[in-house]
Amino acid sequence: MDLKDHIRGIPDFPKPGILFYDISTLLRDADAWQVAMGRMARVVRAYMPDLIAGVESRGFLIAAPLALKLGCGFIMIRKRGKLPGETVGLNYALEYGEDRVEIQADAVSPGQRVVVVDDLLATGGTMAAGIALLRQVGAVVPAAATLIELNFLNGRSRLDVPCESLVSYDD
Repeated sequence: MDLKDHIRGIPDFPKPGILFYDISTLLRDADAWQVAMGRMARVVRAYMPDLIAGVESRGFLIAAPLALKLGCGFIMIRKRGKLPGETVGLNYALEYGEDRVEIQADAVSPGQRVVVVDDLLATGGTMAAGIALLRQVGAVVPAAATLIELNFLNGRSRLDVPCESLVSYDD
């Protein structure tokens, strides 16, 4: 099955000149969704994760069922102020400004293997920040994984771990 057949491109969203890759069409097709999760589980299983960390927010759609399929725990990497309880955060640079990602302070025990998962790898800034944050609290991050990768934005170059992507676009 070609998963690209189940992902639609929406031009000029969220602003003119952007082609948005919409995974909602894949998610609502039971067969395509099963195939995607099966393929994702196959590539991520090789990294022997204890936990799967999903990046807010569409990354949760991939990471939570993947963790369940692999028998792992699931944790959330969220934007500032979205998690209850004590959090640990990391500020990171954007093209114009700064953002912050956080996890709950007790989400990871030192030495746990955590694979970071998002729906899409674009410029790689948020994924790299999530990896750095997890390492800051003692996690071992053997890999990252995404459903889609936009090769033309070269986000992979910002990651210092292998990144598994099921579908890639060159333009």
